[in-house]
Amino acid sequence: MTAFDNSNTVDIWRRHFLGASATATVALASAPLPFLAGISSVRAAEVSALPGIQAILFDVQGTIVDFYSTLVTAGDRMGANKGISADWDGVINDWRKLYRQGLDEVIGGKRAWVTTDVIYREALDTLLSKYPWGATFSAAERDELNGIWRRLTPWEDTIPGLTRLRKHYTLSTLSNGSMASVIGIVKNGNLPFDCVLTSELARSFKPDPKVYQLATSSFGLPPEKILMVACHKYDLKAAKALGFKVAFIPRPLEFGPKGKVDLAPEPYFDLFAKDLNDLARTLGS
Repeated sequence: MTAFDNSNTVDIWRRHFLGASATATVALASAPLPFLAGISSVRAAEVSALPGIQAILFDVQGTIVDFYSTLVTAGDRMGANKGISADWDGVINDWRKLYRQGLDEVIGGKRAWVTTDVIYREALDTLLSKYPWGATFSAAERDELNGIWRRLTPWEDTIPGLTRLRKHYTLSTLSNGSMASVIGIVKNGNLPFDCVLTSELARSFKPDPKVYQLATSSFGLPPEKILMVACHKYDLKAAKALGFKVAFIPRPLEFGPKGKVDLAPEPYFDLFAKDLNDLARTLGS
């Protein structure tokens, strides 16, 4: 259990970051979003800790969905069917590290842009080559395991929190995942997003500024009217540098019960909320 599971602690941090603005009142917004044809104008919350916010962006893997448990469960099932006993905790964490290295190679210009589906699949092949049982996984089985990234399980607070927030704000993903994988996650989890944006549209990856600028151009809003929500500090730091408001959602189990996650607050956070329901309450939804 982390300190952030304690509601009193969370309230202390909230008061530290929000101060007197926590009860500010905002007017209803009327400007339509050009990218979202058919969706009604954004309505600002009656009482919000961040007046003026009209749209909210969400990181997906880790913030919205629990990739660790989903993948470990799938790995255990496939391993059991093959008579393999493997440390899937270690496998999944090493897989994510190789994935991040792949993203950084693209951002750094060391390789041409490819989707995260390709990066994950290449990383899986590299990873399995290190285990004596890895060769027993056929190409089809590797594709099946790689496909789990499109069917990740939402955290318990995800759907209720998003549902509340959508009453007053336009909600969109802003993920490093491929369009296909994020659409799959949204459909599989029945997640109430108004829009799907991913780094694929910018042919880059976060924290490249081009990815965040997708939101301003798509929504027709200045960055200060958009809130970026994530459990990853690098993501929020990059968005903040471009003028976005940012909210941190701690996910202490993102890398499993043995994983190490940085949960400490930072001065550049505009909001700190223990989960999406808490965020909705803070934003007046």
